[in-house]
This record gives sequence, C-alpha cells and structure tokens, in this order.
Amino acid sequence: MKRILFFLSVFVALNGFGLHTLSAQETPSWNSKILLNSYRLIQPLLGSKPEFIDLDKDGDPDVMRYTTSNGYPIQWIDDDDDMKLTDTEGDTDNDCLMADRNEDGKYGSYSDVVIDWVDSNNDGKADIQIYSHFADEKDKDKGWGPGHFMVNMDLDKDNILNYIDWNNFDVRAWIHDGKSDFFEDYSGNTLFLKIHASPEKINDLRMNWENPFLFYDPDKDGLTEYAYRLLDEPVKGKPGDKYLVSYTGKISYVSMAYDMDNDNSPANPFDFDLTINFRGGGYDYSDQLHRFNNLRGLPAADQYFMDPRIRQLEGFIYPDHDSAQKMTYRKGQWKECWFIYDEDDDCERWERVELYEPKDPFIIGANKGGIDNHRQSDPTGDRGEWDLDNSGNGQLYVSPLDGKIHLYGAETGVWRVDQNAYYFAGMGGVYDGYGPLRTPLKEPSVFPTVKYSDTDNNGFFDKIEFDLDGDKQIDYTYSLKELGISDVAKVLNPGEMKYSDFTKLEKNVAKKMWISAQNFVALAQANGINTQWYALLKDPKSIRQQIQHGYWLKFYLFMDLMDKAKKDNNTTLLNLTIKNYFGK
Repeated sequence: MKRILFFLSVFVALNGFGLHTLSAQETPSWNSKILLNSYRLIQPLLGSKPEFIDLDKDGDPDVMRYTTSNGYPIQWIDDDDDMKLTDTEGDTDNDCLMADRNEDGKYGSYSDVVIDWVDSNNDGKADIQIYSHFADEKDKDKGWGPGHFMVNMDLDKDNILNYIDWNNFDVRAWIHDGKSDFFEDYSGNTLFLKIHASPEKINDLRMNWENPFLFYDPDKDGLTEYAYRLLDEPVKGKPGDKYLVSYTGKISYVSMAYDMDNDNSPANPFDFDLTINFRGGGYDYSDQLHRFNNLRGLPAADQYFMDPRIRQLEGFIYPDHDSAQKMTYRKGQWKECWFIYDEDDDCERWERVELYEPKDPFIIGANKGGIDNHRQSDPTGDRGEWDLDNSGNGQLYVSPLDGKIHLYGAETGVWRVDQNAYYFAGMGGVYDGYGPLRTPLKEPSVFPTVKYSDTDNNGFFDKIEFDLDGDKQIDYTYSLKELGISDVAKVLNPGEMKYSDFTKLEKNVAKKMWISAQNFVALAQANGINTQWYALLKDPKSIRQQIQHGYWLKFYLFMDLMDKAKKDNNTTLLNLTIKNYFGK
C-alpha cells in the first residue's frame, strides 16, 4: 500500500508510575491516525528533521520540507521572512503550505493542494486564506469539475477561515455538528470567493464564480442574519484553449436570504426565512477591485508552482458588503426574479432557503420536473413565487389574500404545505458524501397545495386555490376580483431596506396576522363555533408562531364558518365570513 504508518514497538518499563521509552525516529505524531475531527496539520515523525532551503542566499531559510507522519510530502514557504532553523513547521499568518499529494516531487502541480495565509494588516493573524486544489493530470481538459480555487476573508476577526481535513488536505466546508453549526466560517460578518475548478484553467484569478458569498452580522452577535450569493457564471472553453474557464466580469445571478425574525441562536445558527433571487442579465462589476497588502508571495518561490499566478495577485475584483445590495437593485438589468418563503420554518441551511422552480406544482422529487426540482429544495413546506419578466423588480408586498409577504410582479406562486415540518432536505440529504450517512430524505406521496395567481397582471395576486386532500385537484377557489375586494397593497423595495426594516416587516405581519386571527375567534364564537378545539393554536410563543398559528387558526375557523353558513343556508354569514377573511 502506498501510505502505511510504521509503528515500532513501544517499550514500557514498569517502574514507579511507569516510564515510556519511545523510538523517536519512527514514532508518528499523536493525530496521524485518529477518528476525531482534524483541526491541525499532521506533524512529521517525532524526532525527524526537516529540510531547509535558502532561496535568496541571505543566510536564513525560506522553505521547509518534511513528510507528515501519515505519509504526505509537504513544504512551507516563508513569505514573511521569519522562519528559523529551529522551527518545526511554518506559521499560519503569512506563510504558504504546499502538499505533494501524488508524491511526484512537485508541490504545486497536478493533484496538489496549496494553502496560503495572508496577514494583510500586519496584526500577526491571517485575515485571508487562499485554497488552491490542482486537478489530476487526467482531468486537465476538464474545465468545471475537479479542483478548487477558494478565497476566505476573516472580516470579523474571529480567526476562523476555511475548514480543511488535514488528513488529506481536502476542503470540507460543509461539515457541521447538529443541523447547521458549520466548521467553515459562515457565521458573522465574513465572505468567501469560490469555484470548483483548477486554478491554471481560469482566465483571471482576481475574479471568481461565487464572487462573492457575503455573510452579514448587523447585530454583532457572531451569527449570520442575512447572506448574499453573487455569481459570475463563466464561459466554458474547449480542450486546447488556454483557459477552460473564463469569467465575464458580470454578475448574472444573485440570491439574498434573510432571517426575518432574527431568531437564530448558538443552538440554531442558521434560520433563514425567505430568499429573493435575480437571474439573467445582471450588471458589470469589473471596476470593483480590492487591493490587499502582503498578498504577493515570495517571488523566488514561484518556481514551485505550475501556475504561479495564484502567488502573484495584488487584489480581487468583487462587489463587497457595502455595494452588493445597491448594485443588485440599482444596476441590475434582470430578466427574472424568484422568491421563496420557508413556511414551516425548518430551513437551517447556511446559504439561503433553497428556491423552488417554476415547474409542475404536483410532481415531487429532485430532478423530476416539479417545483422542488432542485436537489437542495425541501420537497414540501416552502412557498415559491416567480416573476418571469421581472416586472416587479424584486419588490415585496403583504397580500390581502392571506396576510403574507409576497413577490410583487409574480405571475404565479405555489405553497406546498408541510404543516408539521416532517420533510426537510437540510444539509445531510444533500452532502452525505462528506460524512457518515444520515437518515435518507423521504418525500411525501400526497401533500396539500396552495396556488396563487395574478389574473389581471397588475403585479398582485388576486386568486388563491386550495388542494387540501392531496389528490392534485383544486377543492376551493377564491377570487378577490369576483368578491369585489382590491388586491392592491403597499409595495416595498428591498434595495432600499436595512436589515432592521426586514425584521420590522416580519413583526408587523405577525402582529396583523394575530389580530386578524383573534377577530376571527370572536366572529366564530359569536356564531356558535367552539374555538377551544384550536387551543394549541391560540398560544403562540414567538413572532414566527404568531404568523403560523395565526394563519392556521384563522383558516380553520374560516372553513368552519363557511361550512356552517352553507349547512344553514345563511347567506349573510357566508358574506360576512368572506368579507372578514379577505382584505383584513
């Protein structure tokens, strides 16, 4: 076998408390073969001596080489000129680590991984980490796929950057404990740039595919309240081209996810409630250059790299935390806007509430042509809406149809009801390849469906349909136009909203929903309905429960009153019930 650990005998002399004599030259480091999390580089064999190289002939070392005790040849490049002959490893503030993973004697070539730390403000701690994974030589003609080029920036100074499995140098950014306590630095005020491609295949390393992924922490609690994902979708080359991945300098996809009620916590770090997504068209960002000190690596070490451009950078080009929202809404020439709201409040993903697609409302399953076609979507439990001509410019409103937040300009919308949050894609179902298999995702065979339509094309939903028994046939239909109720509501522009405006909006929706539900309780009781059947729904414990419980309490009582009116042939009660349900 290629990678074998040689453990020689450990002699134990039972004398007093016990004296352990180790064969230092052949003893592996303690963490070379463990089942615990890998938090640090595997050390060399205890007692072995690293090799030092003085590249600039100034009398001090610039490169340190050794083999880890699990068999990987590595070298450290000293970019801040503080390496000493007594060192046993490089530093993680301004040095560069290179792993020769295929053991071909080259450290920055095919199959290898390079991890570069940059201390741009000279405070002794890295605030940038660049992870480069060169694809295998057999994949040299593949553009998208094997390989990584990822840049992490520590803006909130918690010193947490990329999570790397030091047993084999793989990036493991999606590892987490619980449902969403990610080891990667997705929490707080931070960002990364990333593409799944080998660096030498990319035309401009100052740009990226996820360019950037931004995480915002406006209340400074160390958790993320909202996140933006901006994509420069590259042009793919063909074998023989100098570069197989070429960036356009244009952001053509943006998702903006918000924790509307700011109810995340250390035990529940991610709880996004809605996502607004723009796609097609977009805007140019090529003037958004950010320069960083100390980014350029030791020039004399360029010889070790198949593509030394990863060491010759002086900055990166991307919209930052301050400009992303404004550029998206003010510069974007978008073709479509999609929206999703996590109705059952079970989303604990790190990046967004995954979008439903404008497809069949009743087909279920990943890649099968239904609204949950995307494999990261929840099969049920979310509400998707689609403005396929971007007529509403990504604006929002609260509809009189149901008192909920909707996407202005959306032609259609579908809510797949998962009232008890039984069905959840989460992180385990998607990324099981990164750890032991969790319980496989199960999909319901039947589910309630609510459909929304804008029949007069004025930007507001005016028609709602219910399939409550899951037979894919509409059971109830209500039209505001036919009822003589206006569908028009105040339009809100998220491009001009601060995070506090989003939380205020959610609170207002919750307050109005709960007041409306209480009014319906009074109406039902006045007409002889025993509302104590719904005692559980009468006792909300949070903003989100005010919305959820309020909606369902009002809905159940609405259906009870409609039933009573029909059975009693009471047209007055029928009209009164409808009037109080819609438009309030």
